Amino acid sequence: MATTYRTCPISGLQFEDQAEKLMRWNAVVGVLWLLVGGITALLVILTRWPAIKLLPADQFYLILTAHGIDMLILWILFFEMAVLYFASSTLLRCRLAAPKIAWLGFWLMVVGGIMANIAIFQGESSVMFTSYVPMQAAPHFYLGIILVAVGALLGVAIFFGTLVVAKRDKTYQGSLPLVTFGALTAAIIATFTILAGAGILLPTFLWSVGLIKEIDAQLYRMVWWGLGHSSQQINVAAHVAVWYLTAAVIFGAKPLSEKVSRFAFLLYILFLQLASAHHLLSDPGMSAEWKVLNTSYFMYFAVMASMIHGFTVPGAIEAAQRRKGYTNGLFEWLRKAPWGNPVFSGMFISLVSFGFLGGISGVVLGTEQINMLMHNTFYVPGHFHTTVVTGTTLAFMAITYLLVPVLFRREMILPKLCQIQPYLFGISMSVLGLVMMGAGTLGVSRRHWDMAFSGAPFQYEWPGAAYLMMGLTGIFGVLAVIGGGLWILLVVGSLLFGKKLDGGKVSDRPTPIPGNTQAASAVAHGSDHVGVPGTVVLALLLFVCFVLYYFVNWKYLSEVWLLS
Repeated sequence: MATTYRTCPISGLQFEDQAEKLMRWNAVVGVLWLLVGGITALLVILTRWPAIKLLPADQFYLILTAHGIDMLILWILFFEMAVLYFASSTLLRCRLAAPKIAWLGFWLMVVGGIMANIAIFQGESSVMFTSYVPMQAAPHFYLGIILVAVGALLGVAIFFGTLVVAKRDKTYQGSLPLVTFGALTAAIIATFTILAGAGILLPTFLWSVGLIKEIDAQLYRMVWWGLGHSSQQINVAAHVAVWYLTAAVIFGAKPLSEKVSRFAFLLYILFLQLASAHHLLSDPGMSAEWKVLNTSYFMYFAVMASMIHGFTVPGAIEAAQRRKGYTNGLFEWLRKAPWGNPVFSGMFISLVSFGFLGGISGVVLGTEQINMLMHNTFYVPGHFHTTVVTGTTLAFMAITYLLVPVLFRREMILPKLCQIQPYLFGISMSVLGLVMMGAGTLGVSRRHWDMAFSGAPFQYEWPGAAYLMMGLTGIFGVLAVIGGGLWILLVVGSLLFGKKLDGGKVSDRPTPIPGNTQAASAVAHGSDHVGVPGTVVLALLLFVCFVLYYFVNWKYLSEVWLLS
């Protein structure tokens, strides 16, 4: 099929016509869902804030359901579709396989997302993100999510097909570029995830319309977490790929060991799904042996993969900086990094928050005994706000500052605010995650709309520290929403009012990658074997923090042993 290719004069990236349109539309729709999710986030925060308690219970659970679906599924999935098309067609400089099917997948996702939200806001589907049976939602709630899943599966299939096209047309040499390999990891996990979702949501849909009498609650929970947890591992693989892309285009960095980085992605494929067992540690239907095997052994292989990426990405940046002459002391390379560039600052805050806050708290939650302290407390959303939000969402926000000029051909407006936004959003969201986990450690409920249990015949007297943590949750939650709203304002404002940039030359066939460009760095192979003492110190600091916090939680656990 005839098509055209546009070479961006800024970056050297080449965009095939249909892939470029799909990337734009997926990114724009993703931002719109982020806007809806951000509004619902503000309402959730102002309700959980004890001093305000904005919404009544029924409205709170409706809004919380919309927040989970729009943020954890729709915003991220649409943006990840754009990432898949970028990592395949753009980085491999080839046409998109079967663009008509890709558009079909896009519109299925759009219709499904709207359908699920209609069901939620009609007030009959306040079943939250997990939608556990025997709670039952309206049939079009389940059908909407199924349509989104089918559309995403079509997008993943197009990604695989585009890799075949690139291989057949010999548009790249050797193995896949590392960023594309990371996207391939996300696509493989996505295939498993969507099939798990189909395996449980299809019968649940039939149950909601009365064709199936009942759904076994234990079976539902087990299979559903093959969707619920693994969908977040798509995010991990995708945002790690974005980290490598950022290091390459900003610094010209290569991984310390490309083979080790690829092996770490492989560990995600093999073990991340098994880590979903930590959601089932309180379920009586699972054997103790199964729980221990999955959480105390298999999960740690996935943890090791993230530790590898958490070392090799800053290590690659340090190696590139030291090659440029920033060799004084342990951290001159970090001090002289372009902290005023929101692409870098957003990525680095994402990496630190994901590693220190999300990584350490994830291992704590995945330990069977300690999990009993944290299960269904406010600690759990605190954990995944440091992984899915400051990890994935902030990484996606950061790379957008690069993509708006090269993909949408618009200059970013208000550059000073662009510099501030990653710090405002990233730091406030990190502190939000910390105080949420602090409240959870004190026993504050994960989902109850009123921690004070106002009007109940028997009320629990919370310590003052719990109210302090929830108050701080409200303050930093509002700041985080402001930071997210600022990003939407900057992106949408740039698309509408930003200075138009030169689109570059258009040809009817792919052209060679210009040397010494961002495109060349993004697809380069090889490793950088330079000493990285600063990164080693940061890794040791992470290890010390983990050990101290891990044993503090065992101390908390010992305090309840006397109850037995």
